[in-house]
Amino acid sequence: MPEPRLQLLTREGCHLCVVAAETLTRIGGEAGLGVELVDVDADVELRVEYGDRVPVVLLDGREHSHFTVDVVRLRRDLGVPGPS
Repeated sequence: MPEPRLQLLTREGCHLCVVAAETLTRIGGEAGLGVELVDVDADVELRVEYGDRVPVVLLDGREHSHFTVDVVRLRRDLGVPGPS
């Protein structure tokens, strides 16, 4: 099974995107994964599909959460234990 890939669909000037990137980077780091930031405005298809519904977390190419990172679910899906 391939290692999970984390992507964050984002855009310039998006405060929620900055917060999501910090959270995703922290949790991804705990799982030994990097995070790929993808600017939706750089790709016409992504801009049409996601519009103003950013940030969007993709795990293995599938939408995992949007607007905020679902931390509990992401930790579970990556096999990263939560804080004690």
